[in-house]
Amino acid sequence: MENYFRRFVENLGAAHPDSCDYTKNNGAYDFFLRTIPASSDIAARLAIYDSLMAAPRVVELSAKDYEEFINLLATKTYQSSKEVGGNMPYTVIKEIIENLIHSYFKEVVISILDNGNTVRISDQGPGIKNKEKAFEPGFSTATDDMKIFIKGVGSGLPIAREALSFLGGALTVEDNLDRGTVITLRVPCDNNKKGNSSTEFSPVNLDLNKRQKKVLLLAMELGSVGPSKIAGELGVSLSTAYRDLTYLEEKSLISSDEQGKRVLTSLGIEYLDEILK
Repeated sequence: MENYFRRFVENLGAAHPDSCDYTKNNGAYDFFLRTIPASSDIAARLAIYDSLMAAPRVVELSAKDYEEFINLLATKTYQSSKEVGGNMPYTVIKEIIENLIHSYFKEVVISILDNGNTVRISDQGPGIKNKEKAFEPGFSTATDDMKIFIKGVGSGLPIAREALSFLGGALTVEDNLDRGTVITLRVPCDNNKKGNSSTEFSPVNLDLNKRQKKVLLLAMELGSVGPSKIAGELGVSLSTAYRDLTYLEEKSLISSDEQGKRVLTSLGIEYLDEILK
């Protein structure tokens, strides 16, 4: 299979041989970790539809490296969605935007519709051939080169879909018209948010320690966790891991699935959304 990402990065290096120590084996990646010249900025367009009857507001976004660009694109998408009344979680947006690395960010357009409750992300990359398999936890086509910039553990699409399902939303993956992929994220409009009393419970007010926050982050990254997994990942005893999971479950931030594993609830997603944005 052709490695599109390697070819893309090597083309960038070949186009600017004087800007880095470029070698055949790893120079492209050394180059890409450095500042890319202005002519090679990574770019995308953000189209915000205030109404389907009017032309969208278009924002051009660019950056000089992948990490900066992923964070910029995720933040601006989240903020724009929120500004027009959307409830799309930042964590979901970030997971999907990280996956754009598979298309080497070719002609990325992000559309914000339905008062911010629908976010459509399209590209002109190589596309996703096996869409069903892409939703299987652990399935990843990320190369070692891509893993410099993203987790690449096959958790992005499954986590995003599960998070949206907790909120009553959905995630769909379709082929773009000529080539590439269109990913659509949808959440229901929350008509109850406005006008609610400020005395309502907010997950942000929960006083979690650093370790408990790490447990929630692991649940987000892995999809589901148990005491053994938490103990191994965080280097704590099984009893400590069990206590943390019990506490988080009491606070309704996680719940048990059919296999007894703990997964994030909509409240847990909301909590992470607030602390990560």
